[in-house]
Amino acid sequence: MSPRSARRGQLIAVEGVDGAGKSTLVRALAAALRRRGRTVAVRREPANRALGLQAQRASRADPWAGGVYFTLDRSRAREALARDLASHEVVVTDRSFYSTLAYQGSALPPTLRRRLAALQREATVEPDRVVLLDLPPAEALRRVGGRSSGRGPLERLEILRRVARAYRTLARTHGWIVVDARRGPTEVVAELLVRLERPRRARSPTRRRS
Repeated sequence: MSPRSARRGQLIAVEGVDGAGKSTLVRALAAALRRRGRTVAVRREPANRALGLQAQRASRADPWAGGVYFTLDRSRAREALARDLASHEVVVTDRSFYSTLAYQGSALPPTLRRRLAALQREATVEPDRVVLLDLPPAEALRRVGGRSSGRGPLERLEILRRVARAYRTLARTHGWIVVDARRGPTEVVAELLVRLERPRRARSPTRRRS
């Protein structure tokens, strides 16, 4: 039996550029689902902080290497993710493999981008639903600039603009739920509790190449 067919939990991923408020929304959504009687586990990527930092540093000069590092972290965490999915009704994760496709994949040529996407689906479990917190890159940069830890290696305006475009393309292609990250978490959670109950929107048709 495959890991996907064996699990019973729903995997919900929250995505968005740095500073979009993913961690805050993950906590708020998990709390709201628990109040509704659901058993909920919360996860975040990268699972290994040191490996994630190494991946970020590598990504500036070599997006492929950075993507592989993130994929390795994802593969190492797959067993723990499977346990959470087997023992909870819902798992809410702060980022998923789509963050690698948005950050590292958008800096790669199409052939390598497709290879990176294929690696993700071999390394981990694909989310059932994805929520994109859409935030203008300039506002994202303002938010991360206020952190005590300062900016990360990929927190640059030109990078965040490219990543935001990639996220919006992924959202259209895969039928994600897109919400305005400038709204408060209470308002966003109230909307998500309704929208997550609806059937997943069909993906956009893929155009055939001539």
